[in-house]
Amino acid sequence: MAESDFVAGARTIEDFGRQWQKFDDVDTGYYGAEILFADILWPLVRAEDVSGKFVADVGSGTGRIVKMLLAAGAKKVLAIEPSDAMVVLKRNVGDNPDVECLQVEGRQIPAGAGLDWIFSIGVIHHIPDADSVIRACRNALRPGGRLALWLYGKEGNQGYLLFATPLRWLTKRCPDLLLGAFARCCVPLLRVYQWLCRWLPLPMSGYFRGHVSKLSNRQLVMTVFDQLNPAYAKYYTKEEAIDLLRSAGFSNIEIHHRHGYSWTIVGERVI
Repeated sequence: MAESDFVAGARTIEDFGRQWQKFDDVDTGYYGAEILFADILWPLVRAEDVSGKFVADVGSGTGRIVKMLLAAGAKKVLAIEPSDAMVVLKRNVGDNPDVECLQVEGRQIPAGAGLDWIFSIGVIHHIPDADSVIRACRNALRPGGRLALWLYGKEGNQGYLLFATPLRWLTKRCPDLLLGAFARCCVPLLRVYQWLCRWLPLPMSGYFRGHVSKLSNRQLVMTVFDQLNPAYAKYYTKEEAIDLLRSAGFSNIEIHHRHGYSWTIVGERVI
């Protein structure tokens, strides 16, 4: 891994460690519900696919996805979180005997763990050396085990990126206090845009109607902060997303363009 990638990766881990300690109270309502878990993974993964299985969550943060996996009936969950958010994760799920928390990076997930499923929701696009994590995931799966990712998509986000990319150059250098204040100021504007999306075919109107409208103001502040805070973020094209799994040796790859702005992708370790 190039030194610049190493620095960006380390900074991103630090960024999320602070972020999830700041927003340790948002995993409620729709944002923490099974219906959102189903929406993220549909139509490639169903709750019954997870039931009774040994699974891992790479990049567990506050434990939101871990709790969703448990609600779906997972037998045991290996929660991987490299940042200082581990204190929040353990507070939220660490006393559950069906959860094992490991404070390691995704590329350090134990090889030969015999996992049935590995999930990484909204994490891999923040890792500069994503290839090493995907290879480690393959090695941790049993033959026939599957990896499911949710990634930022480039297709469908072109207009947003014209605005967000130069803004992120500034905001990722801002102190958290200043960025938090900016995120709070954005909420009224986003609520107006959300209302307009009910009547007009605006960019990302499906996202605003189907997702943003269900978030509390606190969760929306966190969403803005989450978009503008990390030191590294990559928006994947469809072919890049597929190649990420294919180059690590995954087969039977399926991909879905979720709400026209992101990718849900699943691959299988055949041997």
